[in-house]
Amino acid sequence: MMQEVLFTNCVEEAIERLCRDAKYDRCFVLCDSNTHESVLPRIASALVAEAEVITVAAGEESKNLDSLAYVWGELSLRGATRHSLLINVGGGMITDLGGMAAATFKRGIDFVNIPTTLLGAVDAAVGGKTGINFAGLKNEVGVFAQARMVVISTRFFDTLPREELLSGYAEMLKHGLIDSETHYNALLNYDITSPDADTLLPLLQYSVGIKQRIVEQDPQEKGLRKVLNLGHTVGHAIESHSHKHGRAVAHGYAVAWGLVCELLIAHRALSFPSAVIYDLARFVEQNYSAYAFTCDDYDELIALMRHDKKNVGEKINFSLIKKIGEMSLDNYIEPKEIEISLDFFRDLFHL
Repeated sequence: MMQEVLFTNCVEEAIERLCRDAKYDRCFVLCDSNTHESVLPRIASALVAEAEVITVAAGEESKNLDSLAYVWGELSLRGATRHSLLINVGGGMITDLGGMAAATFKRGIDFVNIPTTLLGAVDAAVGGKTGINFAGLKNEVGVFAQARMVVISTRFFDTLPREELLSGYAEMLKHGLIDSETHYNALLNYDITSPDADTLLPLLQYSVGIKQRIVEQDPQEKGLRKVLNLGHTVGHAIESHSHKHGRAVAHGYAVAWGLVCELLIAHRALSFPSAVIYDLARFVEQNYSAYAFTCDDYDELIALMRHDKKNVGEKINFSLIKKIGEMSLDNYIEPKEIEISLDFFRDLFHL
């Protein structure tokens, strides 16, 4: 069953309808310390009076086994059953963690995602992937589980710093590259650093629709859904590298840099047009700056790429792009070719 995704800036009405129409014996709300303070008061009136709040510390560091066990423990202590509902209110960390907790508690209870960040709305909250980070690796443990509903609004983005908006926008750029020149160019020309809730909502809805259409055809990433990994093989490696070396970067920033690097790989492997790469690199440099690394980091970055879930054995598998709107799956790229693209990346960003 495909999850219902509701796009609305009348969030309270959506929550009230869900709580009124659904037959759950208990309702729980999972949030982090930030959303507990800045978002929960704005929707509290719509929640049933007996809804119980579970709060974890904010930040990607909380997406771990200890937090998962804490949520399980709170659900159990407070009497949750297989007929209970968990509402995840927060960014991607919360929807990933909460979805994983709900999917595994008593072999699965219903959950609803209300993403409060652009990244959470366009990526983590939709598509049925849940998970936690483990052993220093991004999303190493998880399950596929569809939310009962996802309520997407741009109303809460006024609480976000510029970095959070740009982090989510990188995923929208990825969707644009997958979809069409028209949508991709519209994204390049939109000022995401000064967003308007009403003009951003239709752009976001179109972007999420791209992901939904792909997920409908391949819910468990057996084939087509791999296109959504564009930029992520290199991006996840950069993100893991940044955490390991004490200079953590936001997920979307790593994806933005990963997109540039993987388009460089696609240029050599599939003749992807260089003019598009230069335009994207200019946009990324202006908005995201660059992640600094040297050739001494190549072996470590490539080793991190070997942990990507698309890989087969020791081969590093990339979802690449021939041109905007035309993807190419299962490209096994040799380490030497990756190193060449990392060289070009450093030249583009003057590193």
